[in-house]
Amino acid sequence: MDKESLMWTTQSEKTILKTCVFDVIAKEQQADAGPKGTYYSIQGKRCVCIVAVYEGKLVMVRQYRHGSETITSEIPGGIIDDGETPEEAAARELEEESGFRAEKIILLGKVNPNPALFNEGSELYVCLAENPSPTGRVNYDADEVMNDLLVSYEEVLNSFGTGEYIHSFLGTALLFYQRYLQCH
Repeated sequence: MDKESLMWTTQSEKTILKTCVFDVIAKEQQADAGPKGTYYSIQGKRCVCIVAVYEGKLVMVRQYRHGSETITSEIPGGIIDDGETPEEAAARELEEESGFRAEKIILLGKVNPNPALFNEGSELYVCLAENPSPTGRVNYDADEVMNDLLVSYEEVLNSFGTGEYIHSFLGTALLFYQRYLQCH
């Protein structure tokens, strides 16, 4: 079956929930091959996460996550504000959450967190902070409570998917960073 015959046509759509971070959309869709139904998608905001290696260790944050009701250790990141590039957001989020500033921010890649659920425009951008240095200042959002930590790259790589290292954005970032290291 060719790509064209896999396509579905949206006949109507309706926003059924609006939040500060995402909207839920109901779509009446029909496949070119015949089946039709109501399908739901999430229109999220673009977000960024930042790989920063300082003195051989990953710059990380530890925080409570409401969805899983667990503590996670992850790399800094957040929502890209309107009008910001992913690189600008990465520089801002890195400093706000970890107190580190980079000489240069490099975009390593972007992905859709889950194309089965998330609309186009909900991308995660992964950036690399070149030569990060501590500023000694953080600027958490009003609803953020977190610790900053430095963890060896090997520990994070070997522990991914266990304990506190369960955030899928971390795994995506590690993969992009591995590819970067192989090419440079």
